Amino acid sequence: MINRRQFVQLILTLAILPKQLLQAKGFLSPNSFHVPPLELGKRLGKDVFFDLDIRSGMSMILPNKATPTLGINQNFLGVTLLANKGDRVHIKVKNNIHKTATLHWHGMKLPAKADGGPHQSISPKHTWLSEFDIIQDAATLWYHSHQMHETGSQVYHGLAGMFIISDDESKKLNLPDEYGVDDFPVIIQDKQFNRNGSFAYLSSMMDSMRGMKGNTILVNGVINPVLKAKKSLVRLRLLNGSNARTYQLSFNDNRAFSIIASDGGLLEKPVKANTIRLAAAERVEILVDVSDGAYPILRHTAIQESSGMGMMGMMRGMGNNDKNMNIFQIDASSALKSASSIPQILSKHDNPQQSEVTRQRKLVLQMQMEPRMMFGGDAFSINGKTMDINRIDEVVKAGSTEIWHLENASMMPHPLHIHNVQFKIIARKGGIKGHELGFKDVVLVHPQERVSVIMKFPEFRDAKTPYMYHCHILEHEDRGMMGQFVVV
Repeated sequence: MINRRQFVQLILTLAILPKQLLQAKGFLSPNSFHVPPLELGKRLGKDVFFDLDIRSGMSMILPNKATPTLGINQNFLGVTLLANKGDRVHIKVKNNIHKTATLHWHGMKLPAKADGGPHQSISPKHTWLSEFDIIQDAATLWYHSHQMHETGSQVYHGLAGMFIISDDESKKLNLPDEYGVDDFPVIIQDKQFNRNGSFAYLSSMMDSMRGMKGNTILVNGVINPVLKAKKSLVRLRLLNGSNARTYQLSFNDNRAFSIIASDGGLLEKPVKANTIRLAAAERVEILVDVSDGAYPILRHTAIQESSGMGMMGMMRGMGNNDKNMNIFQIDASSALKSASSIPQILSKHDNPQQSEVTRQRKLVLQMQMEPRMMFGGDAFSINGKTMDINRIDEVVKAGSTEIWHLENASMMPHPLHIHNVQFKIIARKGGIKGHELGFKDVVLVHPQERVSVIMKFPEFRDAKTPYMYHCHILEHEDRGMMGQFVVV
């Protein structure tokens, strides 16, 4: 028999025990991993029809506080679009917010008028129809606002989602491909919050100059989520959906994973790694074996920028607020053995040939650091020119192969994105490895570095409607680090 006091102590111990067990296993939080709804559209043969609604709403991201957000077909962020190679997609986008917006299909090869850049803006209460054939292989792409001078703010508040392309060849590989079961979108973003729960955007001059960074990580709109793994082999489609931050990702137990795809689709063969660097707008697909039933945490390790001289060095010293941050956790305690596997060969790339190159171009990324530029105006440029929507900067021939040399003349890294193409990196300091072995549409160019990429332009011709190339630190894009090219 136990007395009353012992009984009370036993009840208290039992109440505390589950929490202690969770802490021992390293749980981040009770927040569940959110899988965005999968949108397959309405199919009529090879024609697929999507209806998208840009809207505003309120989202419970912080405890007991509502955050004003933007989203596509939901209150915050977008639904996941899925289509197949060979489909003809018809995407009707209605703008139900009070500001003009766009939706750009990032990484897609398509006609310029369907691209969703700043030339395809959608006024409030108006609708835009984007129609194109999907001509590229299976890949993890995404879509987001690309409104002139408003891209940073609109993406930050939620106008972004994932766009997955599937194809017959990838389905034969026995990869995890059951959406929300063993195949997961992972949209990583960092946010800053005001006391009332609203997003804090561009609260200081540093936010504008270095790009907007926050101290709170969201995954698919959730803080510190826990993914309850159902299968022992998990496919993670990682998207750096942040405005500016570059992530250095690894698991807290240093477990290895297999990199299987980059921006433009599958690599030729898997690459084993235990860490990966992901700049803004880059995507990478990894396979993680959790058959040990453990509780690994994906985390970001702080990236220390080298010091510079003068005003730029002072700015970076003031603005480098990087720190170690947890991204999300996997709970594999009840994962069942997966029937999927990691193939030795994934695909065969049809690489652009240097012998077919007809033109080489140079893009020099620059920052003007005079005080008057820091506090207002366009402080960022490419080849000495800030973005002018009425000026065509480059003219490219359809079907041609070119090499572009990307030079960073500033003291900050810049992730450079080129619309309408998937390129291969052919030269960079330190060599080419990991996901950079695959096809890319974004590449991080470090300070005082030169990166060379080769690409073959699709057979889309439009002498009047341009595509963009720009830094994907969105605040840099909004303030001038963007140019335009037409394909003729």
